[in-house]
Amino acid sequence: MSRKGASQLLVEDPVAAIVEAKREDIIGGIAQCLAGMLAAQIFNRAAGRLEEVVYGAVTSGSEWRFMRLDGTTVVVDSDEYSISQLGKIIGILTQTLAVA
Repeated sequence: MSRKGASQLLVEDPVAAIVEAKREDIIGGIAQCLAGMLAAQIFNRAAGRLEEVVYGAVTSGSEWRFMRLDGTTVVVDSDEYSISQLGKIIGILTQTLAVA
C-alpha cells in the first residue's frame, strides 16, 4: 500500500488475504478468507499480474490456518498452528510473501 493523499491509501498488487476468525472459529473463517482471496485474485488480474496464486490466512490471534488459491483450486493447510509456534507462523508468512 502507498499513500495517495492525506487520508487515502492506494492498494498495489500483489494482494493477499488475512482474515480474523470471529468467536475463535477458524473453520468458519475459511469461507470469509476464500472470498477475500477471490477478490484479491480479481484485483491482481486487473493489475496485469499473470500469476493466479493467492495466499491467505485465517487467525483467531492464537491459532492460524493457511490457504492457497491457484486458479480455481483451493488448498487449505490441514495443520492449525498455535501462537506458541510463532517462529513457524512467521516462517510461513515470510516464505509466502517472498513467493508473492
